[in-house]
Amino acid sequence: MNTKRKEILAVYEQGPEAVVTLVTTLYDIIAEQQTIIELQAARITELEERVKKLEEQLKKNSRNSSKPPSTDVFINEKPKTKSRRKKSGKKPGGQKDHPGTTLRMVDVPDEVIIHKVHKCSNCERSLEDIEVKDHEKRQVFDIPPIKLQVTEHRAEIKSCPHCGCKNKATFSEKVKQPTQYGLRLASLAVYLHDYQLLPYERSCELRADVCGCEISPATLARAEKTCFEKLEDFEQQIKNFLIESPVINCDETGMRIEGKRQWLHVASTNKMTCYYPHQKRGSEAMNAMGILPNFNGTVVHYFWKSYYKYDCDHSICNAHLLRELTSVSENDDQLWSKAMNILLLMSKNQLTIREMSGCMKPERIKEFEDWYGQIIHIGIEENPQLQAKSKKRGRTKQTTAKNLLDRFIGYKNDILRFMHDLKVPFENNLAERDVRMMKVQQKISGTFRSMQGALIFSRVRSYISTVKKNQVPVMDAIRNAIAGMPFIPTIV
Repeated sequence: MNTKRKEILAVYEQGPEAVVTLVTTLYDIIAEQQTIIELQAARITELEERVKKLEEQLKKNSRNSSKPPSTDVFINEKPKTKSRRKKSGKKPGGQKDHPGTTLRMVDVPDEVIIHKVHKCSNCERSLEDIEVKDHEKRQVFDIPPIKLQVTEHRAEIKSCPHCGCKNKATFSEKVKQPTQYGLRLASLAVYLHDYQLLPYERSCELRADVCGCEISPATLARAEKTCFEKLEDFEQQIKNFLIESPVINCDETGMRIEGKRQWLHVASTNKMTCYYPHQKRGSEAMNAMGILPNFNGTVVHYFWKSYYKYDCDHSICNAHLLRELTSVSENDDQLWSKAMNILLLMSKNQLTIREMSGCMKPERIKEFEDWYGQIIHIGIEENPQLQAKSKKRGRTKQTTAKNLLDRFIGYKNDILRFMHDLKVPFENNLAERDVRMMKVQQKISGTFRSMQGALIFSRVRSYISTVKKNQVPVMDAIRNAIAGMPFIPTIV
């Protein structure tokens, strides 16, 4: 300290110019240090935001985000589940008076095997000539050996005795080749590949092992293409029905086609399903699908902004919102998100209370809407408007909690539409269930080699999903479709 004092006094004794030079040098050093401090502060802020973002990603799971359960990773131990469902109070297993299902004996069996009594079990005397008093019955249910049945078609050939003309009978339209596979085998090929999701090679192996017939993958592909062509009118009919429906559920998911990520779109109700693959995710694909541009009802979706380009009513999936609210509550500890979570769950439970008008009681709806407004007010206090810190163009970056709050502020009617119209579901689970098996197909096969292959699979799968929703046997429906008589749902 004394040394610095002596150095400063030495400069002072040298005169005013020496002091000015020293002070100027110190100013330059301070300015340089200040610049470094500002750069470090900016870097620290950037890294803090990055760490927060990474921590938020690590905290996301299937309960508080859209991630599937298969991606959940538990480092130490599996966390306790926090189900939103309330306990029913019922014991696990079959309930009282539940009919159940079991094998029941038939009155007329296909085959009867008699187990004879030859001698007495006590004295060992012969009972061969003794009359049978009764039988104890036991029945075994099994399938007979599966083998190909060959049906030969013969067209008569006759010569006219008067003019000598040679006449030959015509075969039916279904018999076109000297040897060919029948309708049932073709429908089985489509059933195994498009419903049970067996790849072509494994489907061929199954036929060889079970039926004893060697069929090439090309034959199976031709059967699938035939079914696709026969379902062209069905697909257009389903689209027309969906356009006329009061409510449809829509979703989109990634689909690998030709080694690239493309998109599968779905529009459905509880009676019909329509799938459509496309290179794009947004409105270009939705226009090509041909449903939403002509739809005037209510579309339920996951708040993908492309849906809002269409002039119809909208309903946002509340199950999706509940997961996002849970994430904000856990990661940002916000009161408004916890309260909004409770409100949505309570309003869902109130849907069981209906009036003749087909909606909840108006006074009950008003209570929920007033509560909704109070929660929004709390959220605004917890998330004040951020002031712009830079002169960069565009909107100021907001937190996840603020973005979610803005959605609840701007789309209140779409979030609460299920309370005003009971035809509108609380969530978009129907579309999510319809997409699920398509994702399973992607896990099995990985990718479609061509867009045409994706189109074929999507149309056939639309048909299968529709017949399943209408409790129609899939094999029979596929066989009828290949025969040119596809199932068409009845719209009530």
